[in-house]
Amino acid sequence: MPKTKVAVTIEAGLLDELDLLVRQHRFANRSQAIESAVSEQLTRLRRTRLAEACAMLDPLEERQLAEEGLGADLDAWPEY
Repeated sequence: MPKTKVAVTIEAGLLDELDLLVRQHRFANRSQAIESAVSEQLTRLRRTRLAEACAMLDPLEERQLAEEGLGADLDAWPEY
């Protein structure tokens, strides 16, 4: 995927920690470290949104809907 250059303002202490990781060869450079951090955070946020959406479901209502759907399917099945 093509990459786009951006300017980022970052707290000096965070940049020091980032540079230490680069010096320790945990990342090839600052860009790779920041890209990795952003990617991981976005993945975590996607999982969190899914969990939050699931938490809003009413288990009783979901069970009733499932049972209603199953009952309709059973009536439509041919008898063996």
